[in-house]
Amino acid sequence: MKLDILAVGAHPDDVELGCGATLAKEISLGKKVGILDLTRGELGTRGSAEIRKKEAEKAAKILGVEVRENMAFADGFFVNDQEHQLKLVEIIRKYQPEIVLCNAVDDRHPDHGKGS
Repeated sequence: MKLDILAVGAHPDDVELGCGATLAKEISLGKKVGILDLTRGELGTRGSAEIRKKEAEKAAKILGVEVRENMAFADGFFVNDQEHQLKLVEIIRKYQPEIVLCNAVDDRHPDHGKGS
């Protein structure tokens, strides 16, 4: 499936917090949007990975995204190396998005910067 926009976040909820309104607007204009979470957020302080998964699924449904995937990289421990980059490249090739949204490289959270 070809997407117009693929939004990548290090943790479930990063995309919604960072660009949820933008995605909602683009979806309302007919764009096909997907979300890719790099980790399950298992080290988060606001709910377990299972709770965050359910919340992410519900948020995706509310927004109307076409697809949401999770790479299940180790929260807090994944690195921006060739192995992880190639897994991300596979997803980008799978969906062939016109636009990829992600965190800033210099984001204050280390996972966000590594994930960008």
